[in-house]
Amino acid sequence: MADSVVQERPNVVTVSDAGPSRKRVSIEIPADVVSEKLRDSIDTLSTEAELPGFRRGRVPRWLVEKRFGATLRKEAKNELVASAFNKAVEDHKLKVVGEPGGGNLKDAELADGKPFAFEVEVEVLPEFDLPKLEGIAVKKPTVEITDATVDEEFRKIAINEGTLESRDAAEPGDYATGHAVMTGGDGTEFYNLKGAVIQIPGTDKGGKGMILGIQVDDFAKQLGAVKPGSTVTIKVKGPEGHEVEGIRGADLTIVFNVERVDRILPATAEQLVQAFGIEDESKLKDLLRLRMNQRVQVQQQTAMHQQIAKHLIDKTTIDLPERMTAQQAQRTLERRRLELMYRGVESHKIEEHMAELRTASSAAAARDLKLFFILHRASEDLKVRVDEAEINGRIAQIAAQRNVRPEQLRQELIRTNQVGGIFQQIRDHKTLDAILAKATVSEMSADEFNKAMKDETAH
Repeated sequence: MADSVVQERPNVVTVSDAGPSRKRVSIEIPADVVSEKLRDSIDTLSTEAELPGFRRGRVPRWLVEKRFGATLRKEAKNELVASAFNKAVEDHKLKVVGEPGGGNLKDAELADGKPFAFEVEVEVLPEFDLPKLEGIAVKKPTVEITDATVDEEFRKIAINEGTLESRDAAEPGDYATGHAVMTGGDGTEFYNLKGAVIQIPGTDKGGKGMILGIQVDDFAKQLGAVKPGSTVTIKVKGPEGHEVEGIRGADLTIVFNVERVDRILPATAEQLVQAFGIEDESKLKDLLRLRMNQRVQVQQQTAMHQQIAKHLIDKTTIDLPERMTAQQAQRTLERRRLELMYRGVESHKIEEHMAELRTASSAAAARDLKLFFILHRASEDLKVRVDEAEINGRIAQIAAQRNVRPEQLRQELIRTNQVGGIFQQIRDHKTLDAILAKATVSEMSADEFNKAMKDETAH
């Protein structure tokens, strides 16, 4: 594709290809615009500055520039770059995903009387053809909620609502709390967390465990005997899919100082009845059955969505960016975490899933990014919209699954900057539902469904 050059007032902008789904944006801001910006910045500061020996607003310009010149140039540079870049994106209709990076922006210096030229690289939505969205063959599993499954759910809640019993030494399934520090091979400190919690792998874990969000295959072996006051050193290779770029593939050392060891004592039926404000155990199990039926509906929807997603991925050809950025990895993990929360997966299970996802292959990460692009494009073609009421409803639904108040979950999502993820989750689900409405759906038992999925995977 040939470079496109547009003479703008006041900037000259060049946009060129820099690789798959990546553009190089070169911008030159004329000297008179740079000088005017610097002059305005000094004038503004001169009216506000206070220095010893001078009244407010009476500090000479030369002294303001001498004292604050470096800071003024940095702020002026940031403002000029942001304005010029945003206008270039708008004028050239670039569908940017993520933040700009690369180029020479970091080293480019702003100087009075000289034009300011810089370039950055940005990832953009790729151009591709969507496959046909009608008539996709989809299998729908049917699941029966039995008394046994309700009893198992009752047992899980008893553990979640249980109390901690302090232990002198840890056994499989117990929890240890302490101070964990993660460093790389060159001494870089990535995490320094007080109050970190680990679980001693149970017999069903095959020795695998997790610490600071990293899955360790021989965790039980490296832990050894754990008790309050002991120090454990864990060696592990950083997962390639980690959201922190410096951790990827790095030789990590995690030092964990154990402060306490606890075992969870399940709550009694009487304690659960009282905690939930229900009349008796029978009524509580009825409530659990209702929630489980709602969860089954979500799981059925998820199973059908996954089939549609696989079809779209397999039938769509996209040139993806050459390397997965840390920001893309972070977005992928956030989407997966919110999806697991929506499906009602228990909190500790979510963290196990997240640790596993960080070790996922680059091919799996690429499929995730490919699906992101496909659903974004499909949502535009199908004119999918999301309103505030839907976001509030989804937050309330997830809160109910996690037994927390909706406003509490909302504050958590705002604090962790994940409200945008809720919007995207709803948009993706509505897009998949719109495609599902045009699909050919066949119902079958859960066993038949699992066998069919296994057979498809084998082929």
